[in-house]
Amino acid sequence: MSSLPFYDAVTQDFDDVNALIMRQLHSRVPLVEKIGHYIISAGGKRLRPLVVLLSARACGLEDARQHSLAAIIEFLHTATLLHDDVVDISDQRRGRSTANSLWGNAPSVLVGDFLYSRAFEMMVELGDMQIMRVLANATNVIAEGEVLQLSKVRDASTDEATYMEVIRSKTAMLFEASTHSAGLLAGAEAAQTEALRGYGNALGIAFQLVDDVLDYNGDAQAMGKNVGDDLAEGKPTLPLIYTMREGTAEQAALVRKAIQKGGIDDIQAIQQAVRDCGGLEYTSRLAREQSEEAVRLLQSLPPSIYRDSLEQLARFAVERAY
Repeated sequence: MSSLPFYDAVTQDFDDVNALIMRQLHSRVPLVEKIGHYIISAGGKRLRPLVVLLSARACGLEDARQHSLAAIIEFLHTATLLHDDVVDISDQRRGRSTANSLWGNAPSVLVGDFLYSRAFEMMVELGDMQIMRVLANATNVIAEGEVLQLSKVRDASTDEATYMEVIRSKTAMLFEASTHSAGLLAGAEAAQTEALRGYGNALGIAFQLVDDVLDYNGDAQAMGKNVGDDLAEGKPTLPLIYTMREGTAEQAALVRKAIQKGGIDDIQAIQQAVRDCGGLEYTSRLAREQSEEAVRLLQSLPPSIYRDSLEQLARFAVERAY
């Protein structure tokens, strides 16, 4: 799956999950399968199914139900990507054309709906009401986060608390649901399941905070997206919010104007401003705190290669360059 070491413990599980995903993409409508296969095969780190597999194994689960749960999570995530690209009018993701740029908005939205409904069919087959409750709630929270983020586009008055609410809902929620549901599926003790839930939340927040840093100092080719994409869309991320709050009047005015206008006309000046006033370091520090919290929570689990891999993943979240 990847050369990164935290995948090694579940290599066979990943192969089984991928095979299941391909089977579950079957549809009597050829375009559904075509778009589904295109977006699923786009690559990416597949972190959400990874944490399902590692969490379930860390709690002693050894049967194939974890493969179904991992596939469900991947379908939910992929559906959100299809919808996000339509909302954001994106034409590139992970270095290649988005589904909506190739087939149009309507087919992309409808295939996203197909993936959601297929995920819920698989949940019914899994037959665990607790897990259904967790994942149903997660999909609601994610949708609310998307709408909240949309309502704050080009809103330079967005504060840190609102930003954190957006990323907890939009990004961290599915990580949290992944680890939480894996603990439930494994029948782990309540304290361990709660620790896994907290781990997923902290991991998701850390990843998003680092993504927002990389939007200003990352490698565009490695990331498969352009530096400054969030600013181009007028999204007030934490480095910008911090710069408006803590920077000089000139720096704050520069960032405020860029958010309100959208686009990257002043991207180099803004990159300099967020660096000079400490916006990137502040955001990185919060990410490190979340990573450390995730590692701390793992101590509730028994020692294993799976727990070690979850710890490696938490550290990778803040050390990565893509």
